[in-house]
Amino acid sequence: MTLTRLVNLGTRFVVTASVLAAAGACAATGRPGQASSYLIVQTLEAAPGSRPTTFTGSLASDVLTNGGILEDPARATFRLVMKDPSITEPSPVNFITLRGYRVTFSRTDGRNVQGVDVPFAFDGALSATITGSTAVTLVLVRAQSKLEAPLRALVGGGGAVAIATFADVLFYGADQAGHDVTVTARISVTFADWGDQG
Repeated sequence: MTLTRLVNLGTRFVVTASVLAAAGACAATGRPGQASSYLIVQTLEAAPGSRPTTFTGSLASDVLTNGGILEDPARATFRLVMKDPSITEPSPVNFITLRGYRVTFSRTDGRNVQGVDVPFAFDGALSATITGSTAVTLVLVRAQSKLEAPLRALVGGGGAVAIATFADVLFYGADQAGHDVTVTARISVTFADWGDQG
């Protein structure tokens, strides 16, 4: 083997090793994108529409409450974190403004046809700037969803007929330099015509 071929092989090896090392570094951070900061969802809690300030880690969503339809709220608490751990205090350009969210429901049995097995996914608007630790409220279950299949079929069934789901909430926004940021959280939601409490 000639010296030129050995040098070429050595160069290819160094380039390949550098590319793999760079790819490994990206994977190790786990935070893709150009933003220098990211969000952690510390908590995602929900409350039934009849008790909209009683937030817990799972939701028993009532499809009919005292003859009416109520939406169910949720509360998410976020923490802003810098990708560079040596930066302890974010600057205003690192603050992240949330523009909206998307809720998607799923079941563990794999029956996930929207409008048949689970409620339709939907988008909602947010306007909150996260500078440290911040809580925001949002609609987790729309009143409209309770008027559509499959939830409307639960009316009159009492707690004996229920649909157990996960609600995945994708929050999206951008830092103040315009770099996109997303984060997802999950909560359990069980739909039924739960008994009304006086």
